[in-house]
Amino acid sequence: MQDTAPPSGASEVAGRTAAHDMFDADVASRALGVELVSAGGGFAEARMRVVPTMVNGHRIAHGGYVFLLADTAFALACNSHGPATVAAGGEITFVRPAHEGDLLVARAAERTRFGRSGIYDVTVSGADGQVVAEFRGHSRTLTAAPATPGPSNDTAP
Repeated sequence: MQDTAPPSGASEVAGRTAAHDMFDADVASRALGVELVSAGGGFAEARMRVVPTMVNGHRIAHGGYVFLLADTAFALACNSHGPATVAAGGEITFVRPAHEGDLLVARAAERTRFGRSGIYDVTVSGADGQVVAEFRGHSRTLTAAPATPGPSNDTAP
């Protein structure tokens, strides 16, 4: 699953996408130091430095933080198309540990979209290019609830 580089030209998607707006509102990811590098056309790249509060009892990066970075890149990729999209599921395989001070880079790539569903692969690597984890996410595009005609509940009897 290492082939997550966008095809030629896809990494040059210019301008803001819905993913940028979503990330601006993502307090959790930004509070943990996740940075949006790029997003567009079903691809995204995000990065995060492993700080002391992210290290577990084995002195390696806690897997939950690695998952969070991968999940954020996944969310950015599947929201780069526009309609609000959420995770329907995700799984991760940890390949090697990351350590305090490491800069982790997550590259997400769309594999397929069908109907309101999608499948995305994310590779999390260290700055040296060594793979830390592989993530696969399943997305679901939300639809607006249909308006229901009828009286408002605000009216007095």
